[in-house]
Amino acid sequence: MPASSLLLLCLACAPPRSSRITIGAKNFTEQVVLGELLAQEIEAVTGERVDRRFYLAGSYICQQALVSGRIDGYAEYTGTALTAILKQPLPQVGQRDAATVLRRVSDLYASKYQVSAGPPLGFEDTFAMVVRGDDARRLGLKTISDVAGMLDPTSQGRDVGHPALRLAWRLGVGYEFEERPDGLKGLEAAYGLMFAAPPRVMDLGLLYRVLAEKQVDMVAGNSTDGPIRALGFVVLEDDRHYFPPYEAVPLFRDDSLQRHPGIRIAEDRLAGKVTADDIRAMNDAVDGQHRDVGDVVREFRGKRGL
Repeated sequence: MPASSLLLLCLACAPPRSSRITIGAKNFTEQVVLGELLAQEIEAVTGERVDRRFYLAGSYICQQALVSGRIDGYAEYTGTALTAILKQPLPQVGQRDAATVLRRVSDLYASKYQVSAGPPLGFEDTFAMVVRGDDARRLGLKTISDVAGMLDPTSQGRDVGHPALRLAWRLGVGYEFEERPDGLKGLEAAYGLMFAAPPRVMDLGLLYRVLAEKQVDMVAGNSTDGPIRALGFVVLEDDRHYFPPYEAVPLFRDDSLQRHPGIRIAEDRLAGKVTADDIRAMNDAVDGQHRDVGDVVREFRGKRGL
């Protein structure tokens, strides 16, 4: 039985949620940070303990947990919600501004699932095509188009020391990115990317390790990942504007908001409070410095006067 089916079975068989608010999160560091942030802020507002149900695999499992009532809410990204969950086509380039995408996402969640999208937390975490810093400097790579113009899967990995020579590069991606409508297939088509072999698909936590060890030459990471700066990697510009906005927003069931009005207060207190630099720093504190996520979030909240 596939792992996703097992997870769904576990969710279906889990006991009903308690009277306490339950916050979910996907299975990577930033999601756990955001889940803890929501949980701590709700606890501060209500004075009541919040249950955590973190590491719920990917977007699909979190969505199923939300609509089934196993969790009351979690943090999602608008572009992910639009394409991977709500199954909408990528919007036209002129309709990809953050406000338009958020409005569309909010309307669809409300009409289809009785779920409310709260105010954005203040940062965007877009997909990021990441390469080693020394490769970017040596080859003059700044954009995804720069890489596309140098890729040749028949070149046997020869260096671009001469204009006639091309690169046979290998790509590393997470499980979701390979299948998502805003993921690999569309990106390859938009840029004409030709890699030397099918992508290496792996857990998100391994992407930067294999890039550093030169097992792959480019990875599809996230723009707020802590290791990018820590390891001197470079994010290539999405110069053809393929990716939609990915603002981080809290999602909560409407019935949960009615039963627990403190959730709305917590959402409003967190609105616009988290910058991209803030979330990178918290991600790195948990991943790179191996600090407890609860302590990291409490420290951040203290600095923000929350």
